[in-house]
Amino acid sequence: MANPKRRHSQKRTSTRRAHDALSKHSLSECPNCHERKMPHRVCPQCGYYKGREVVEVEETS
Repeated sequence: MANPKRRHSQKRTSTRRAHDALSKHSLSECPNCHERKMPHRVCPQCGYYKGREVVEVEETS
């Protein structure tokens, strides 16, 4: 396997890494309790998914 003759410059390295930044998760609104939740997942506040209760959530006081 060949080895590089010269090192890559900092600009060339950072230009390649320009697209590696993490993006925020997309959030949707729960139709039951109107809290923000990740799409296609059970709502952590009310425990509903697709209009029915899937997980029983205990209320905190």
